[in-house]
Amino acid sequence: MSIATPLARPTLVDRVQPRTLASDIVLVLGGTALVAALAQVAIPLWPVPVTGQTLAVLIVGASLGAARGAASLGLYALLGGLGLPIFSDTESGWSVIAGPTGGYIIGFILAAAIVGWAAEQQWDRGWLKAAITFIGGSLVVFAVGLPWLALSLGQLGLPNDLGSVLASGFVPFIIGGLIKAGIAAALLPALWRAAEARRTDEA
Repeated sequence: MSIATPLARPTLVDRVQPRTLASDIVLVLGGTALVAALAQVAIPLWPVPVTGQTLAVLIVGASLGAARGAASLGLYALLGGLGLPIFSDTESGWSVIAGPTGGYIIGFILAAAIVGWAAEQQWDRGWLKAAITFIGGSLVVFAVGLPWLALSLGQLGLPNDLGSVLASGFVPFIIGGLIKAGIAAALLPALWRAAEARRTDEA
């Protein structure tokens, strides 16, 4: 059963294999699993740890496209909230969503959708456009995560002014975020070249 339409813009995975309902389900689950795995690659900081999640979010969004990318991250948030230990440091539960890092987890969904949409417009095929896309996707996570963090810190009776929020939830992640965006910006165009070469060889 194919769910592709004439207007669909192929993403990287669509170039590798035909798009079907079954493949979409497998890819969404695979995207969730990748994010869960890289969430365990972490440098423990409080209130927000440095993890590999954002890199996974960027790769999943760009590879799967807007709808499937957002679905993968939505499923990640849902399963973690329901108790599967897939958040950073094998944490789980709705208390994590409601806590200081919850906004970042919600932001992952929006970031995957935006990065996926950009990939559908072919912004993941050259290094410069890919870098812009992935840096933008990373900033989307902070756009959701920082206000959530400010609210959460305030509820805990901790300083939640702009300087305090940026110091705890943004500044420590600038270098790592740029590195992760750079990795994704180098990886996706390389994978596209490999996919195109494979199609040429098979033609």
